[in-house]
Amino acid sequence: MDSDAAPSVTPGAVAFVLENASPDAATGVPVPEIVLQVVDLKPIGTRFTFLASDGKDKIKTMLLTQLAPEVRSGNIQNLGVIRVLDYTCNTIGEKQEKVLIITKLEVVFKALDSEIKCEAEKQEEKPAILLSPKEESVVLSKPTNAPPLPPVVLKPKQEVKSASQIVNEQRGNAAPAARLAMTRRVHPLISLNPYQGNWIIKVRVTSKGNLRTYKNARGEGCVFNVELTDVDGTQIQATMFNEAAKKFYPMFELGKVYYISKGSLRVANKQFKTVHNDYEMTLNENAVVEEAEGETFIPQIQYNFVKIDQLGPYVGGRELVDVIGVVQSVSPTLSVRRKIDNETIPKRDIVVADDSSKTVTISLWNDLATTTGQELLDMVDSAPIIAIKSLKVSDFQGLSLSTVGRSTIVVNPDLPEAEQLRAWYDSEGKGTSMASIGSDMGASRVGGARSMYSDRVFLSHITSDPNLGQDKPVFFSLNAYISLIKPDQTMWYRACKTCNKKVTEAMGSGYWCEGCQKNDAECSLRYIMVIKVSDPTGEAWLSLFNDQAERIVGCSADELDRIRKEEGDDSYLLKLKEATWVPHLFRVSVTQNEYMNEKRQRITVRSEAPVDHAAEAKYMLEEIAKLTGC
Repeated sequence: MDSDAAPSVTPGAVAFVLENASPDAATGVPVPEIVLQVVDLKPIGTRFTFLASDGKDKIKTMLLTQLAPEVRSGNIQNLGVIRVLDYTCNTIGEKQEKVLIITKLEVVFKALDSEIKCEAEKQEEKPAILLSPKEESVVLSKPTNAPPLPPVVLKPKQEVKSASQIVNEQRGNAAPAARLAMTRRVHPLISLNPYQGNWIIKVRVTSKGNLRTYKNARGEGCVFNVELTDVDGTQIQATMFNEAAKKFYPMFELGKVYYISKGSLRVANKQFKTVHNDYEMTLNENAVVEEAEGETFIPQIQYNFVKIDQLGPYVGGRELVDVIGVVQSVSPTLSVRRKIDNETIPKRDIVVADDSSKTVTISLWNDLATTTGQELLDMVDSAPIIAIKSLKVSDFQGLSLSTVGRSTIVVNPDLPEAEQLRAWYDSEGKGTSMASIGSDMGASRVGGARSMYSDRVFLSHITSDPNLGQDKPVFFSLNAYISLIKPDQTMWYRACKTCNKKVTEAMGSGYWCEGCQKNDAECSLRYIMVIKVSDPTGEAWLSLFNDQAERIVGCSADELDRIRKEEGDDSYLLKLKEATWVPHLFRVSVTQNEYMNEKRQRITVRSEAPVDHAAEAKYMLEEIAKLTGC
């Protein structure tokens, strides 16, 4: 369209895309030259969304990530006019909202001064778009009050051929995967939902789990899962059970591209979700999986970065995090013996910082330690920036991160966040004194626990809200007295001396460890108990594990058991009584557990420290100053 002419939109276009969700050669519905206006353009993560307007109706629209550069370059602007060349209209999200996903377009006009308004609905007119696959052309009717324009004649795409014609003429001897791509429409992952009919996706396997066996009330079986990524960078987890797992486990290879169809989707279980997608996929033995030979597309990795000073709430949870930071130091490679199987594996620790002026230690394991870790060691003097996807957050040394099997590392990534981080580091970061987030979450400089002074609450704040921790664990700090340790509770379990997992009495003699798959003559006792604590606002029961319980009781579980057996119940009760009415600082997590079909709040001690009265007084003075504004 000439830039000097008054641009217009296609009346009735929104209604057309709603009625024809996936027009293509296979369905027999050609894509007309649909012209729409861009309204309320805004970024959502790495994508851009807007309302596509035909002058009368609007529909929420999303551009694929590969079209984002057109927006950043200014070719696509708010109030601009575009011609849609290919699209998918689908239902997305929990609200089941109709969204137009544009996969191909061209710009008609960069930006108008105002939004195009069409009052054609006030006139008694026929529908603007009349499409029939057999018609030679389609004429759009024009509103009577619209600016004078020559009639717009819309034609179906030229040389539209059926799927069989394409296969016979262009790829008569093509492989099944190639025929699958050409005869059926490939859907972007973001467009899939559980209520959709047939679909085909083209994805790369970016993570492959192990084939695992399980045993439950329904019997035994095997399972494995893969993480799939499409060309737009959208990810989804696919799970296979039993026969499907045995069929597809040898077929899926890490890094290869596949066409997949005849799978099913369901709402993702948030507790076990490892990718950011509302849905997860299940493939049974009837699913169709074919390798796309020769495909070399590299999907753009989608990150959800967490600032280092915001990592605290993720400690002890199942959710993996993504981090971007400037490498400050890299350790040599260490050899660590794994308890579960005595195998020696390589490990390397790196320290990274970000513009929250905090640092964190990240442990690289296996190949990442020996390959990428060595690369980072060689270039550490240049302060490289790294983006790491899928890190586990633990409370080791207060707070630290570690890689898992699906973790990926990109050195000096081409990302806006990396550019911002480099600008911050060069201008002020490298001259700033930065503290470790682990020192904030773990032990303080003077015998206390610095994390005990963040998110400090009274017990009533937790016990009065039964919904705390419903979606994911939440963390708080407490200052409370231990008021009761029940002497008749189960206070410990028999544990393997190698891996600390629970053991059972073996046939004949000794103890069997399922984790180590071996029989030992001896075992150790490890605490697992509950204690009641009190503060000025109330009381609550806290779950306690071995390390914290040893510090509170003052001896190991083996020693307490010896006292009970050899010195009698009086000495045993006295030992527990000595631990009560002593103040402690606790870092706790709050979660929701289900017991007998009833949800219950569980408060678990993650770390413990005695009260440092000097540090506590300083903390209280700081809190008073905040309240008074002094």
